[in-house]
Amino acid sequence: MLLKKEFVLDALARRRTNLYKGWYKFSRNPLSVAGLIILALIVLAAVLAPHITPYPEHAGPYTNFSESSQSPNRKYFFGTDTVGRDVFTRVVFGYRFSLSLAVVVICLSVPPGILLGLVAGYYQRTKLEIVIMRITDIFLAVPPLILALAITAMLSPNIMNQMMAISLMWWPWYCRLVYSITASLRNEYFVLEAELTGVRRIYILLRAILPNCMGPVLTKITLDMGFVITLGASLSFIGLGVQPPKPGLGTMVADGAKRLPAEWWMTIFPALAIVVVILAFNLVGDGLRDMFAVEEI
Repeated sequence: MLLKKEFVLDALARRRTNLYKGWYKFSRNPLSVAGLIILALIVLAAVLAPHITPYPEHAGPYTNFSESSQSPNRKYFFGTDTVGRDVFTRVVFGYRFSLSLAVVVICLSVPPGILLGLVAGYYQRTKLEIVIMRITDIFLAVPPLILALAITAMLSPNIMNQMMAISLMWWPWYCRLVYSITASLRNEYFVLEAELTGVRRIYILLRAILPNCMGPVLTKITLDMGFVITLGASLSFIGLGVQPPKPGLGTMVADGAKRLPAEWWMTIFPALAIVVVILAFNLVGDGLRDMFAVEEI
């Protein structure tokens, strides 16, 4: 019991040391730290949107034509839209839909992609690998936006169907990434040693190979969050995403584009909101790449 306790404490100490080393490398990149701070503020604002926005009722079916189309001022930081709703409030609430879309898509697409990639990479030169990778290649051959458009066009345009459509086309990227890493680790000594000692295959996949895949996977997840938000905004821009009166960022850009250049704030501020959150995710992704590079060394 004493030896087992010492082993557990030693493992925890090593993990803590690796975490400190990773954070040190991450913190040495000021742009990544800035991206993390911006991302934390955006997430916090989205979660607390009903409490921190000046006019939370403007995120729904609200009209006030006496204050419509006002340019940015002290009362309305980002101005108002054509029916008198505060653009700033709607942008903050729009972040809730964008971040929810990204989180749900990643949660639905990453686990099956990782599992299929592990299986295909481990059982190389078998019928199982051929079937999995050829199906993956078929999905990868279709442009993501075209496939999402086709799926959402067949279904009723709403946020749930948008999540389903994007999730269906996102898993092959993780399958291909994990497959390549697993195939390169398949004949490493620690895998062969585990097989010779009679360890179960599921243990080898989940405890020996999967941890070595998590660095690239987590980095890709961070970068893909921005791509998913962009794709979701693109679908909303053409009317296949968040439906009015809900404040989707892509929908707000599309509505404001009809009134350019006179009432520019209706388009510029929602578009800048999309740019900022994507930039924040990319900066954090760069920091994570450096952080896991430290652990691999």
